Amino acid sequence: MGKFSKRAVTAAVAGTLAIASLTGCGRSMNNDAVVAEVGDQVISLGTANFYARLQQAQYETYYAGMLGTTGDKMWTQEAEKGSTYEDTTKENILKSLEDMYLLKQHAKDYKIELTDDDEKAISKAADAFAEANTKTVKETVSGYKKYITEFLELATIQSKMDAPMKAGVKEDVSDEEAAQKSMQYVLFPYTKTSDDGTSETMPDDEKAALKEKAQHFADTLKTDGGDMDAAAKEADLKVQTAAFDSESTTPPEEVVKAVDALGTEGDVTGIIESDNGIYVAKLTSLLDREATDAKKDTIVEERKQDQYNSLLKKWRKDTDIKEHKKAWKKVSFAGQGVSIKQNTEETGEDTTDGSSK
Repeated sequence: MGKFSKRAVTAAVAGTLAIASLTGCGRSMNNDAVVAEVGDQVISLGTANFYARLQQAQYETYYAGMLGTTGDKMWTQEAEKGSTYEDTTKENILKSLEDMYLLKQHAKDYKIELTDDDEKAISKAADAFAEANTKTVKETVSGYKKYITEFLELATIQSKMDAPMKAGVKEDVSDEEAAQKSMQYVLFPYTKTSDDGTSETMPDDEKAALKEKAQHFADTLKTDGGDMDAAAKEADLKVQTAAFDSESTTPPEEVVKAVDALGTEGDVTGIIESDNGIYVAKLTSLLDREATDAKKDTIVEERKQDQYNSLLKKWRKDTDIKEHKKAWKKVSFAGQGVSIKQNTEETGEDTTDGSSK
């Protein structure tokens, strides 16, 4: 859960939580313990735990399936050498929370402050959470008004700081800097589908036959005027398109390199062998205007984000930040699950559901 839009700030705590088979770890938590100090401000365990549980709910609901696992097993899996998903996620959460406090401390530099409307919206969201959830839930996720309010104030300031911190970057980008070419290509894949619907890799003799077929396609395309669509239709192949520059990685690097070397629109490559099959491609534009303009927007956004990150990096360097690992260890994702409960009644929006291990 990264940066919040202003609307998402209060919506983030609007859901109802449910805790099943509570292990008890949440009930013994000292919410006023200090997990970190950012300058002269402290981050309470209650605020950090509430923010962490919102993050956890997103991961368990939406990302566990992508990783081919369940929420209760995901957190103990190794994310990188020597660290589990819980370790790396909690590390990022605490850093994000520290950044929020840095933003709060520098808000006056940008004339950012919470308005009466902001405070009312925050109070309303905190009250709604308290009314919708049981005592057990609130004990587990530190869902008390004090900590919810603190988090929502931080998130609201974060939202307000985004634009002014990114302001003033150079927004002029030349065609040369953003230039995107475009291509058409077809793939002769090395995989084939069996009668039972499973895919398998071709044996070497079939790959050799496929190579001859691809070579014939490329030769025919060059002699027949380069009509990729007509040639592909005749060969029962699917034509794909891509905008690219020399640093693009899709389609494969070998394809990008070969097409980038072509000097005239309409030129066709020879066969290009890659790990997943054989490609034949055609250069369709030396300057794809739509893709180039889109790349300009991307470059500007990257400049803005770089400026934002540089400011935070400087503030971190200038600020004494201390983390209290013993207190932060009290929050365990593997020991207490939280997921989002699907609720389509009336609004059709999601709410949040928690479950323990």
